[in-house]
Amino acid sequence: MSFSPVLIAIPIFAILIAIEAWYASRKDQSAYEAKDAWNNILIGFVSVFFGALFGVFVGLIYAAAYSLAPFKFPADAWWTWVILFFVDDFAYYWFHRVSHESRLFWNFHVVHHSSQFYNLSVAVRQSWFGSLVHWMFYAPIMLLGFAPWMFAVMHGFNLIYQFWIHTKFIKTLGPLEYILNTPSHHRVHHGVNNPYLDKNYAGVLIIWDRLFGSFVKETEEPAYGIIKPVNSYNPLWINTHAWAEMWQAMRERNTLRGKMRCIFASPNLDR
Repeated sequence: MSFSPVLIAIPIFAILIAIEAWYASRKDQSAYEAKDAWNNILIGFVSVFFGALFGVFVGLIYAAAYSLAPFKFPADAWWTWVILFFVDDFAYYWFHRVSHESRLFWNFHVVHHSSQFYNLSVAVRQSWFGSLVHWMFYAPIMLLGFAPWMFAVMHGFNLIYQFWIHTKFIKTLGPLEYILNTPSHHRVHHGVNNPYLDKNYAGVLIIWDRLFGSFVKETEEPAYGIIKPVNSYNPLWINTHAWAEMWQAMRERNTLRGKMRCIFASPNLDR
């Protein structure tokens, strides 16, 4: 149940990051900063460790949810995997959207957005503690009757797909832009300039953004990072600064309602 294709893909990620960094040194040196890239990689490795640690807890939740499912999808049926692909990608869209629209979840996700660069190394810059809440969005998949190991495989491939779209060097993919999440669409997602802020939440299929009104086409060069830059290469602070900011905002509110809004409302209230 702990298996994920992402673990096998890590050496491939490393090779592709090295290739892109070499290419950027010759074509666009603004795409990479060595200290930022190495910091991203360090954060990524530690996130894998914590993901495995929390994975024991999350795996028990998924197993319990699966045991309650009234129907079990057969793993040897091709149509099971087709359905699971769409279900997983749909769940990812809403997890990702809530991670931008609720400060509680943004405090984890902000780690990924806090680099002021956009390259393949940013793809591995992930929260150390995100696994503590991610399961809330995916446990229903097990309740639908998909075995935890099946979800782990499908979700792993979903995350692998999202790695390569973190690049400035692929402009557009023609007609595929209407269906798939592409580098162009995801550059928009990482942009903090209007009208890019908090748009294009897709994992693999951009159709969810088109259906739910969160799609914006790339029309200008995005400005990357977050509205309040973290201005630090300290991995621990990068993973915790948003919590400190939320705590400070809560202290400044005099009512319980105001304090609760600091936790659950949009992070745009203060960022």
